[in-house]
Amino acid sequence: MHLDEVERTMTTNLRDAGRLVQHRLDDQAFRLQFESNAIWNRMVTAGDRLPDLPLVEVDLGPIHLNRLRDTGPVVLAFFRHAASAPCDAALRDYRDCLAPALTELDAHLVAVSPQVPARLEAVKRRQDLDFFVASDARHTLIDAFNIGFDSPGAGSVLGTGRSVLPFAAVVVADRAGVVRFAEVHADWSTRTEPHRILAAVREINRQSRLRSPGHDADRGPRP
Repeated sequence: MHLDEVERTMTTNLRDAGRLVQHRLDDQAFRLQFESNAIWNRMVTAGDRLPDLPLVEVDLGPIHLNRLRDTGPVVLAFFRHAASAPCDAALRDYRDCLAPALTELDAHLVAVSPQVPARLEAVKRRQDLDFFVASDARHTLIDAFNIGFDSPGAGSVLGTGRSVLPFAAVVVADRAGVVRFAEVHADWSTRTEPHRILAAVREINRQSRLRSPGHDADRGPRP
């Protein structure tokens, strides 16, 4: 191997090593931010109320959470943006393993990102998603749930000029607007599994049946 080839190889290896170190430093800083300042205690949890805040669905325009929950439980799955590979994989998984079962349970799945609707449309088309994909461009819902973190430079990707991204989070609310399930992760490699979400929705429906006028808690539904 010629000397110049050796130098090029060494330069490439050093560059790759530098990127790996930077990635690890960024990941460490991200996790420290996630774990610091008692952030867990401020995040959405079961028993909280679902705020009635408008979102902008990429096909339908403005949608209101209180109108959705009038007809069934609401499942909110927060993701970063259309260009995020881990989020892409999560949405694909939810499309295949979650959305069909939620439809059978009369529940609504809404994927929420702080990215502008025009850019979010890309992921809905690419993945052929048959559930709501909605923009929270001013991160008002993300802030209400305290699941956002500052990511300098994110504004250019989001198209909003803002730098707040959500942690990987799933929130499930019943028809009364009460949060019955909430789970937040530091990154999408440990996202909430579909079976846990389905279990939460089934429990909501079970409790709803128990509270219905035609149901006897001891004997079951009255004829």
